Amino acid sequence: MPHIIVEYTANLSNHIDIENLLKKINEAVIAHKEIFPIGGIRSRAYKVNHYQVADGKENDAFVHTTLKIGKGRTEKEKSDFCESIFEVIKDHFNAYAAHSYLALSLELFEFHHKTYKSNNIHHRFS
Repeated sequence: MPHIIVEYTANLSNHIDIENLLKKINEAVIAHKEIFPIGGIRSRAYKVNHYQVADGKENDAFVHTTLKIGKGRTEKEKSDFCESIFEVIKDHFNAYAAHSYLALSLELFEFHHKTYKSNNIHHRFS
């Protein structure tokens, strides 16, 4: 963990570089390697083809990011982490938002129960 899931409206497809966004998000997560192991990072994006935003009269867009993490981080660590990721996202969309309607959001989901996983990627970073 963490797992990062980015949902974005299809009308953004021709205006943004989603691969670059995921790369920047991963770099921001790696900057917090003292609280999140590098081998646990998973980032992915899903284009939302069917959606309605606000009253549907403009070409409004949204990007919603979900961060899923295991339990065990302090409130300050979670807050600092979320703020740094959200800054990356806002910065990535600054140019687009300057001339188009866009809603950005970020949600933190913390697992409070055991997760079941197997991952040998961690061995590369030990």
